[in-house]
Amino acid sequence: MFGLGTQEIILILLVVLVIFGAGKLPQIGESMGKAIRNFKSAAKDEDAIDITPKKDGENKDQQKHS
Repeated sequence: MFGLGTQEIILILLVVLVIFGAGKLPQIGESMGKAIRNFKSAAKDEDAIDITPKKDGENKDQQKHS
C-alpha cells in the first residue's frame, strides 16, 4: 500500500486524530466516502455537459434560428 508499513499508517492515523479530534473523524470519513463515490460515478458516466468547441458555422446557424 504505497510502500507504507503498519507503523507508518498508525502514526498517520494518530496525527489525524490529534489534529481533527475524535468528534470530527466520522464527518471526515463520510465526506471522503462521498467524494470517492462521486468520483467513481463521474468516471463511469458520460459527460452530462457537452464541452466540445463548436465550429464557426454552427454558431451562426444557431443565432439565425433563435
